[in-house]
Amino acid sequence: MVAGIVTRATLAAVTVLWFILSLTACSGNNHLKLEDGLTDPVVEIVVWDKPFAGSAEKPYYDRMFQEFEQTYPHIRVIHMEAAFQKEREQFMTAVAGGEQPDLYNAAFPDMESYIDQGIPADITEMWTQYPDSADYSSIAMATAEKDGRIYGIPNFMYVTALAYNKRIFEENGINPEEAFLNWDSFAAAAEQVTDRSSNQYGYTILGTEWADWFYEYYVWQAGGDLTSKNSDGTVQLTFNSNAAVQALSYYQDLKFRYGVTQPNTLQSLDDNKKDFYAGRAATMITASNWFGEMLESGVDMDDIGVTTFPKGPAGVSLAQVGGGIWILNPNATEEKQQAAFTYATFMTSKYALEQMLRFQKEQGMLPNLLSVREDVDPIAYAEGMPEELVRSIQRAAEESRLEYFLKSRLSPYVSAAVQEVLLNENTKPYDALTQAQEKAQREVIDAYNMEFD
Repeated sequence: MVAGIVTRATLAAVTVLWFILSLTACSGNNHLKLEDGLTDPVVEIVVWDKPFAGSAEKPYYDRMFQEFEQTYPHIRVIHMEAAFQKEREQFMTAVAGGEQPDLYNAAFPDMESYIDQGIPADITEMWTQYPDSADYSSIAMATAEKDGRIYGIPNFMYVTALAYNKRIFEENGINPEEAFLNWDSFAAAAEQVTDRSSNQYGYTILGTEWADWFYEYYVWQAGGDLTSKNSDGTVQLTFNSNAAVQALSYYQDLKFRYGVTQPNTLQSLDDNKKDFYAGRAATMITASNWFGEMLESGVDMDDIGVTTFPKGPAGVSLAQVGGGIWILNPNATEEKQQAAFTYATFMTSKYALEQMLRFQKEQGMLPNLLSVREDVDPIAYAEGMPEELVRSIQRAAEESRLEYFLKSRLSPYVSAAVQEVLLNENTKPYDALTQAQEKAQREVIDAYNMEFD
């Protein structure tokens, strides 16, 4: 009887070991392997990456979490759920209270500020020894670097473009190629498709607390930016430059002169999306990782067109590239930092990212068409994605840039000016932007520039 128990236990152990080794073999990634020293004490790390209960990708993450545990049994990951909204505020509160997670996904525009504040750990030595380091996107890596040092691991990235409802444009006899040439043609087309009697309007404008996110694109299209970084590291605000004023004046015209925006310009981004998905809005700025959400919402993808942004006064049409960067806690022990690095590189390995793409394809989901790894091709998994749409996203990525410098600190000031203009047609854009600039100068920039004296 004892012999039988031992035999079954031995067989079970062999089976588990075979399963773990098969995961390593099929991954094709030399990072996914059993480490030596499995008798070492278990290292526990806290990671803010627990998927929301209703997330369509939750089964994928549950499976990958299990695979990591089996591949690295000496690392125990405590998966925590971050706030759905106000995540930045939640994270900074944790940092201030000494409760920074061992691994956190920081947004691209936050990295410059976080690095200046010493929030992410310097992982240069670990990164240079990581065999796959050269496979990550140079665009994404640029946000994780400063002065030749590495402070993060790219987790995901996206590019923005303009989505439109082809059916609505066809019903109104509008040629999209002509409608999206420039600001004037876009405003005219948006006005033509707006029909308040049927609760249909031309363009979902973003006026929430993130209003600067999309507004900055219009500043670029007018030939400017919202900040200027000097050679000595100091920053000059350009909120009330001619380009910024032109962009905000155009915003105000879309709302009051042409009347093509949603009635409540301060409604949430989620409500903007719902309006577009339901066919109430004819156009919306979108990101390359939102198409899966469109499909899940019942959108007929054959009705969706994507194009680069209409050119502004400067004759340019720049998209924005963004994403997330895994950052490690600089105050964690060396063992915890190594464990966090191992986990982050596992979740961004070629194997893991391709598993995500396969999962999405099997579930009939549309993938994000950009990858943080140059050896992963999401388009190969984009079954059901119209070829025209894929090409449009690729074109947008060719002419893209990162968000304006110090965005994470200055966003509330710029957004307040945008909101003021969208709420009051008598507010002069120059005045609103000047007031925002003066306040941001006093409360943010003066102290920031003093660090370089």
